[in-house]
Amino acid sequence: MTYLATLRAWAQRIKRDGATLWFACKDDRTPWYAKALGVFVVAYALSPIDLIPDFIPVLGYLDEVILLPALIWLAVRMIPGPVLAESRAKADEWMKTTGSRPRSMAGAIAIVALWIVLASVLSLWVAKALAR
Repeated sequence: MTYLATLRAWAQRIKRDGATLWFACKDDRTPWYAKALGVFVVAYALSPIDLIPDFIPVLGYLDEVILLPALIWLAVRMIPGPVLAESRAKADEWMKTTGSRPRSMAGAIAIVALWIVLASVLSLWVAKALAR
């Protein structure tokens, strides 16, 4: 298998595992800590808004290339085997029938809220520094 084919297969697995987390978070057999991380990862992965905007050179793609796959990998490792197998089957079926991933408005709202909090903290810090 060529390097490009290996990379494409890896990207497809990451995409599928993002959808797998979506289904696993709805399962009652998933532990609370796996659900908590899974909800965060799914909200971020399905959000149309990135934590680090893509127009920022190099840093803009770090979340898609490093952060998101690492979080998906960690969350998938926390899910019990039977739940993971069923969720992967549901994710595969979803990908076959719809051909796309779902979108999360809650994820978009969470990212916007995080940006607002970060901007507020930064502006308070700058105002305090200028007041000295």
